[in-house]
Amino acid sequence: MFHKEGHLIIIISFIIVAIINLFTNIFIAKPLISKIIGIFSIVIFIMVLQFFRNPKRVTQINDSLIISPVDGKVVAIEKVYEKEYFKNDRVQVSIFMSPINVHVTRYAISGIIKFSKYHPGKYLVAWHPKSSELNERTTVVVENKTFGEILYRQIAGAIARRIVNYAKIGETVIQGNDAGFIKFGSRVDLFLPLNSKIKVKIDQVVKGGVDEIAEK
Repeated sequence: MFHKEGHLIIIISFIIVAIINLFTNIFIAKPLISKIIGIFSIVIFIMVLQFFRNPKRVTQINDSLIISPVDGKVVAIEKVYEKEYFKNDRVQVSIFMSPINVHVTRYAISGIIKFSKYHPGKYLVAWHPKSSELNERTTVVVENKTFGEILYRQIAGAIARRIVNYAKIGETVIQGNDAGFIKFGSRVDLFLPLNSKIKVKIDQVVKGGVDEIAEK
């Protein structure tokens, strides 16, 4: 299954690969070169398919748990000052997505969307210290009766060029449901209350919609 955000790109990529293979077979006399070009184009197409895959996940809904919003590796767990919305200290948990990870963003918890904002920006590498402030990103706040308000931020990286965010202020969302997509990148930051019990460690690989990040 492929994410809807990738349908057009997949179709265009397939057409381009088909044209490349057709023209190389017709106009390139040397079979070896034609074969190499054909294999290379097919590999690129397979990579595009990989970027947009959307595996079905079964989320065990629990208002006392924060689940991972994305697939990837935990690269930061630290106390920080969140200055865009809360303007106070929070626990930040950052998850980095490599190009081979699923890039679907899922709601980490059920609740009501209190804030949703898109920020255009740069495309620094996702592990750059300033990427969460300078890169293209979205900020979303979900209010939950158990945790109160939690914030997650989709952050584009050096390759990503478009963040898709489905969160709309005032709507009720369900834990594990599709919250958006980061095309070809890159990182998601969670900002949680200081009394949250973090259940992951640095360098731990997590699966979106399934693995537990924190509990109350």
